[in-house]
Amino acid sequence: MAGHGQRHMASHAYLQSDQACPDPATGLWNRCRCRPDARRARRLPRPCSSSLYPCSVVLDVDQLHHFSMAYSGSKFALACGGYTKAGTESGAKTNMGQPGSHGVQDGCCEGVAEWYAYCGGLHVAYLLEHPDNAAFATPLWPKNGASMFTPVILAGGNGSRLWPLSRQSFPKQFLALDGQDQGTMFQRTLARLNGLEHTPAVVVSNENHRFIVAEQLRVAKMASRRVILEPLARNTAPAIALAALEATADGTDPILLVLAADHHIHDEEAFRQAVKIAQVHAEAGRLVTFGITPTHAETGFGYIHCGDAIAEGGFAIEAFKEKPSPEMAAEYLSSGAYLWNSGMFMFRASVFLAELRKHRSDILSACRIALENSEADSYFLHVSSEKFALCPDESVDYAVMEHTTAGLVVPLDAGWNDLGSWAAIWDVGPHDANSNRLEGDVMAIDTRNCLVQSHHRLVATVGVEDLIVIETKDAVLVANKHNSQQVKDVVKRLQTEERPEFVTHPLVNRPWGHYDTIDLGERYQVKRISVLPGECLSLQMHYHRAEHWIVVSGTAKVICDDQELILSENQSTYIPLGVKHSLANPGKVPLELIEVQSGSYLGEDDIVRFEDRYGRLKK
Repeated sequence: MAGHGQRHMASHAYLQSDQACPDPATGLWNRCRCRPDARRARRLPRPCSSSLYPCSVVLDVDQLHHFSMAYSGSKFALACGGYTKAGTESGAKTNMGQPGSHGVQDGCCEGVAEWYAYCGGLHVAYLLEHPDNAAFATPLWPKNGASMFTPVILAGGNGSRLWPLSRQSFPKQFLALDGQDQGTMFQRTLARLNGLEHTPAVVVSNENHRFIVAEQLRVAKMASRRVILEPLARNTAPAIALAALEATADGTDPILLVLAADHHIHDEEAFRQAVKIAQVHAEAGRLVTFGITPTHAETGFGYIHCGDAIAEGGFAIEAFKEKPSPEMAAEYLSSGAYLWNSGMFMFRASVFLAELRKHRSDILSACRIALENSEADSYFLHVSSEKFALCPDESVDYAVMEHTTAGLVVPLDAGWNDLGSWAAIWDVGPHDANSNRLEGDVMAIDTRNCLVQSHHRLVATVGVEDLIVIETKDAVLVANKHNSQQVKDVVKRLQTEERPEFVTHPLVNRPWGHYDTIDLGERYQVKRISVLPGECLSLQMHYHRAEHWIVVSGTAKVICDDQELILSENQSTYIPLGVKHSLANPGKVPLELIEVQSGSYLGEDDIVRFEDRYGRLKK
């Protein structure tokens, strides 16, 4: 509520009881004698606007309760679904308006509980005064032009169809996949918003990927409003619900732009123009989805059947269609009335939450309870695992978009690709004269239409076409390009057989840096460890192994039992079994060292932590 007393509008007007609320420019905040209790009003939202309520505040059930407390004793009106009610919070009389009426009604409110139980949806609040026997209405928060939006980046998922590069512990959204050397897909998604007016993003990711998110944000010098960590995957409807609830927790009601973290968009300016069009409709209370202009008869995407054109470049949604057969996809393409379903959205947070409450209240309730039982630190919001496990697993299309009457689609023709398979990676190029996409140390002879990636050694191909060849340190994939969707079957088998290649790469990222397993044998393991400047490993001990550390470059600060050492290049130390120890990098350059482990058990779960700056202590 801070700053409201300083907002001044140019003129004012009186509103008769049978008139609609005036345009925001006709209100005058400082003419209103009522002032909210700032302590109780801090959770109230920013204004929104629509053709029905041009100067209003959209409230959900919780916010309506805070509104009634903040303006206790003041005159206000509430409108919902064409009904209005006016009165004081502590009154004893109720009088509903008629359907379709948006004027001020006489009477007073018995309490907000009865009111929102009656409406069960959006509530629009006006603060009222009655000078000179007329009703004076003013918007609680006068709206001055379009507000900034809040990006919501969905960075969950495992990217199993891009194995062996994408693994459970380091999925595709955190990889650089489009061959343009401009950051990872997650970083590119955030950078794509440059040039648009927006607040810091809300990121929704998996608990196991929290330090990857933090490090990639740090490297890219990008800020986030909050990183919400899901303890387990529950699809897009719960993920967006968590983001919307968190975005409104401080009393604001932002427009949300929901983006997947792993999409490729070639024409970023066209994307930004589509976002600006979508924001106009989102400001008016629409749930906007972005539909991709199809370039071929694709069977791997869902489709959106477009209806009549609506102003500002939007179209009504006739229906959502599942992934079609080749014949049906060809019909969709030739009709010109269908768009690919991109999974990107834009809407006001309160509008989405109201529609979710209407169509899948079980999801909203489960997410609200999970957030109420979450734990927050300075950077992450850890959603309750016990509570979130009770949330249904549902996509936002099934939960809301297929049922809402407020949906709208904005076409997007920007070279979009969801990078959902190795064939899609080949498709975005770049290609050589033989339509090959070659990366790394590759020798291609009489090779056509292939994707070949080498990450650790020479890969040579002779007399082949339409192949996918992906070489990593511990696995090689060879597949027909037309069967690239079946890579997920390999991943399922790896998971069933509990093979380590399903979970992780030999190079493992940690919040302090990373380590790479160089050699592993009976009772020994050799690792190369890299510690970032200013970072440190936890104070820990092991029950089953001892360790030797040899510094390759940089400076190491070592604590071993009660002894503190500073080691530089070519110096070493020994960590006995069962002794508390820690490793830190006090220098300005990365610390590189070789660790040789020996013992009866060398698993990563043989770590007992006593101190840890990254919140990894077991409770």
